[in-house]
Amino acid sequence: MRVLHTMLRVGDLERSIRFYTDVLGMRLLRQHDYPDGKFTLAFVGYGPESEQAVIELTYNYGVDRYDLGSGYGHIALEVDDAAAACAEIRQRGGRWCARPGR
Repeated sequence: MRVLHTMLRVGDLERSIRFYTDVLGMRLLRQHDYPDGKFTLAFVGYGPESEQAVIELTYNYGVDRYDLGSGYGHIALEVDDAAAACAEIRQRGGRWCARPGR
């Protein structure tokens, strides 16, 4: 398995991007608006997503702040075979609410 990204919800996307890029020295790797879903995603990191784990910043339209703990979203993992990985995780006692994606 490989960690792809960790998702954090942010109340001020531009301020958050400036923090990760200007203060921590990461690069803005990609950003996309989803008007139908009412959110924007921005990915920041120190290197390409194909080589390193990155941070996914999620801005939900109209939400300007989160309480401590409510901003955490998820950690995405890459596996060769999602069904086999899920079966192994389930056998080890793991569980999840969503079905595995891509």
